[in-house]
Amino acid sequence: MGVNKDRMLAGEWYLPDDPELAADTERRFALCAAYNADGGAAPGDREGILAELFGSLGRQVRIRPPFQCDFGYHISVGDRTFVNFNAVFLDAAPITVGADVQIGPGVQLLTPTHELDAGRRRAGWERAEPVTVRDNVWLGAGVIVCPGVTIGEDTVVGAGSVVTRDLPAGVLAVGNPARVIRRLGPGTPGGSPEV
Repeated sequence: MGVNKDRMLAGEWYLPDDPELAADTERRFALCAAYNADGGAAPGDREGILAELFGSLGRQVRIRPPFQCDFGYHISVGDRTFVNFNAVFLDAAPITVGADVQIGPGVQLLTPTHELDAGRRRAGWERAEPVTVRDNVWLGAGVIVCPGVTIGEDTVVGAGSVVTRDLPAGVLAVGNPARVIRRLGPGTPGGSPEV
């Protein structure tokens, strides 16, 4: 493994233009292109592409194309999870999505972060922190989950929210930055929170 790939996987600062990482990106590009092709891959073929692309793929996972990611092999998706159109999973660090998760259209799960120092940023330095979405989470349309965030089981995040820090289990969170507005639980009244 190359020095930059080792650093990336360790969550340290690395340069993403490494030849080994470029080869991994080409692999991802070809698999995503096949997955996203209009009238191309049949549903059974698409499942095979995801199994090859992802590090781990649960049963009965549905991901509507188009779908984009950085590498794919850092992504783990649990059973019965649904991902709607135009999802972006930037997986320079692990992205773990649990079982029975509902992900709305245009959701972004982002692990890379860039240097604040202008000179180092210009030089291309970045690092990545894992994103974890636990079981039975619902992410509304256009939600952005930032590097290093964990979203607790049974939590709902409202449409257009930007999640910059961990969210506990069983809450409704909305806004930019997302904040908890109430707890959820069995028998919680309220129907759809506009997600």
